Amino acid sequence: MAMSREEIFEEVQEVLVDALGLDDDEVTEEATLMGDLGAESIDFLDIVFRLEKSFGIKVPREELFPAESLMNNPEFVSNGKVTEKGLAEFKAKLPHTDFSGFESDPDINKLPDLFTVKSIVNFVEQKLNAA
Repeated sequence: MAMSREEIFEEVQEVLVDALGLDDDEVTEEATLMGDLGAESIDFLDIVFRLEKSFGIKVPREELFPAESLMNNPEFVSNGKVTEKGLAEFKAKLPHTDFSGFESDPDINKLPDLFTVKSIVNFVEQKLNAA
């Protein structure tokens, strides 16, 4: 049976509550993983594992979160800003992420703010619909 977006959100919320030791009300769709929920890079592995287990899907880490190779590529990041080519690459690799606010000031330090609960819900929804 297909899951509704609300059901997917509730399951993602549970995953994040368990992985990060949070309360349900802290995990909103708009919450950023690192800034609002306090996730660290090591937590991403646990989150990916829990998503795979909860939804029965395979989650290559680089599909959900950008690979270091993208951020360390001088064609994609220059002088602390994501280049046009870099932005195109990030959008292609992370279609579930909303870049609209980031495009006007593509500061590399703002990149973590793109990874929200909503982007995870979008990712899972896309994966489930493709299955």
